[in-house]
Amino acid sequence: MGKGTVVEIRKPEGIRDLLTETIRDGARSLLAAAIKAEVAEFLAANNPEDEKARFVRNGYLPEREIQTGIGAVGVKVPRVRDRSGNADGVLFRSSIVPAYLRRSGSLNEFLPLLYLKGISTNDFSEALAPLVGKEACNLSPGVISRLKAEWEGDYDVWSKRSLKGKEYVYFWADGIHLEARMDDKQCVLVIIGVTAQGNKELIALETGFRESKESWLSLLRSMKERGLTKAPKLAVGDGALGFWGALTEIFGETRHQRCWFHKMGNVLDKLPKSLLQRAKKHLQDIWMAPTREDACKF
Repeated sequence: MGKGTVVEIRKPEGIRDLLTETIRDGARSLLAAAIKAEVAEFLAANNPEDEKARFVRNGYLPEREIQTGIGAVGVKVPRVRDRSGNADGVLFRSSIVPAYLRRSGSLNEFLPLLYLKGISTNDFSEALAPLVGKEACNLSPGVISRLKAEWEGDYDVWSKRSLKGKEYVYFWADGIHLEARMDDKQCVLVIIGVTAQGNKELIALETGFRESKESWLSLLRSMKERGLTKAPKLAVGDGALGFWGALTEIFGETRHQRCWFHKMGNVLDKLPKSLLQRAKKHLQDIWMAPTREDACKF
């Protein structure tokens, strides 16, 4: 092949996106204004008007970048000096940009999702490069492994939290299959509770087998061991779940109810394609009926 007949296509070093840059500049200005107001509020609250000011502004800490959903945003946190020399623990600490913060909460939530989607530890930098730029190289396999250990620790604390004194009127149970790092037959077993005040709470979340009574027994036993001793009045779920046998064993007095959404799906799966649209319309009318009596008219 003659010289000059092959053109090398190089990966661009960076692409300037005017819209993103404009948004990022706006975010930087808003962040600076918010921190300035935070400092002013601290000074007003801790400097008596009739005395010499104890706290004064004293320049800025070195600028640092925080990785956010729109990429890196530079921030300079003001220094506040205490001229009194008192050791009473009163200091200015920014609640907007805490010390050592390097990633926003939204980005921290994004990282576990990438991991669950199957992104390998070696591919995180490439996956995040369009979002956070060159700083993505800091997310090495070692960093991701440490983050994974932190996520597992957070889940372990949450899954062992006390449920003592909790009372739920309803349970919703389901087994959800995710595109995540788990066996094809496994899923995430989920139980959501509703309190007497109408508040929904995620009670339990654990990997297991959707049709397995033993998987659901393990989950319900854990809930009871952690203090959930009062049975809910009603539980709602798909008829194919192993949940029902486990529920009868652990909370025998709880009434069972089939989930209408799952039931409609089961019915539609058995119909020929020629009837699907009519059946969907019919089922939607039932679903939207304001009362049980109206639903029975169908």
